[in-house]
Amino acid sequence: MAWFTAPDYWLSRLVFQRALAGVYLVAFLTAARQFRALIGEHGMLPVPRLLARTPFRQAPGIFQLHYTDRFFAACAGTGCAVSAALAAGLDSRLPLWAGMLLWLVPWVLYLSIVNVGQTWYAFGWESLLLEVGFLAVFLGNDEVAPPVVVLFLLRWVLFRVEFGAGLIKLRGDACWRKLTCLDFHHETQPMPGPLSWFFHHLPRPLHRVEVAANHVTQLIVPVLLFTPQPIATAAASLMIATQMWLVLSGNFSWLNWITIVLALSAIRFPHTPPHVPDPPLWYEAVVVAVAALLLWLSHRPVRNMISRRQIMNRSFDPLHLVNSYGAFGTVSRVRHEVVVEGTTDAVPREDSDWREYEFRGKPGDPRRWPRQFAPYHLRLDWMMWFAALSPGYADPWFGALVERLLENDRDTLRLLRRSPFPPDAPPHFVRARLFRYRYTSWRELRETGACWERTFVREFLPPTRLAAAETQRP
Repeated sequence: MAWFTAPDYWLSRLVFQRALAGVYLVAFLTAARQFRALIGEHGMLPVPRLLARTPFRQAPGIFQLHYTDRFFAACAGTGCAVSAALAAGLDSRLPLWAGMLLWLVPWVLYLSIVNVGQTWYAFGWESLLLEVGFLAVFLGNDEVAPPVVVLFLLRWVLFRVEFGAGLIKLRGDACWRKLTCLDFHHETQPMPGPLSWFFHHLPRPLHRVEVAANHVTQLIVPVLLFTPQPIATAAASLMIATQMWLVLSGNFSWLNWITIVLALSAIRFPHTPPHVPDPPLWYEAVVVAVAALLLWLSHRPVRNMISRRQIMNRSFDPLHLVNSYGAFGTVSRVRHEVVVEGTTDAVPREDSDWREYEFRGKPGDPRRWPRQFAPYHLRLDWMMWFAALSPGYADPWFGALVERLLENDRDTLRLLRRSPFPPDAPPHFVRARLFRYRYTSWRELRETGACWERTFVREFLPPTRLAAAETQRP
């Protein structure tokens, strides 16, 4: 079948695969470094407790067969090793079938992690990595030219990512239609980056231009992905430029980077492809069958996308094969932060020696400038942002976090930038308070050196101590 392959996209596939392997590597590294405190056997939301009440069909994965923290660490480590091997091009040195199996390994491992990750893994970029990673299995290696249908499906995912995000904005917060959302977004986004303060202080007319350009990029440009070259390349390049702007403006885990990776698959790089034989019949049959399945499954995200009740970041099957995406349908006007403090005083009073825990990424000390962490994902910091939006987001895990701080739990403290208490002297009480944060002005920055100004709002959690019953973990 001459139509089956697109030799002109040989280099596009190579760049896409190596970049995707890099995203996989970051994802597995994030899981390996954070899982014990979040979902480990003694974590805030333990995996064994989830598996005891969740059948395989609802959360398929290898941890349904066996789970220990050591086994999870081995799986995450294997994911890192395989991702690094794929980034180095090992799949190109293998037979076609073996290269496909190698790409299947990180997909199975990460699917298993996401399906036991609970609220810590309930982000759109987790499903996006799985959907894109599944397609990568069928993209082939040096033994075949890139299949047209897989390249089309990658553009279809990119279209849904961008177009879905554009629609959710138009249907959501009125500030997107009034072009005023960026008056607030850079200040209230989940985790500001080192340049976010400067983005916030750009002239307001420029913010209007940014929002208008965003609408064009998300609602018009995606359609051009399905036009002939070089228009499709220009459309994908414009998307990459927009995503790089977002990379500079904040920390959004690997959402921007996986979108850039997708766009790379649509760019036709100047390159003379090598001559390769026709693909084997079994490969053509598998690719066509998978493409037909995914196109059939796509009716669910399409129905969601055109619905007036569009839902962001929804998975329609436990394998995360085809999903809906979107972000920031609503933009907060005011930033609140939960500040966690502890004291060694035997009786907690307002004038006690309360010491603040410092998180790695979320705002805390007003004088501490935000850092760049993305594409690495600080899961606890992100969920603390949600907790400040509404205490309901924190109900499943915040009490467990406080308990582990009262114990000076080593794995939990590793998620933080700094604990104010030495390892052998945990606090007697921990409390949490809600503050309003706002960016300082240029004048305030020069006078105080602080990028934030914060004002106490209310108590989030009263002083809490470790009850005797809580010292015994299940």
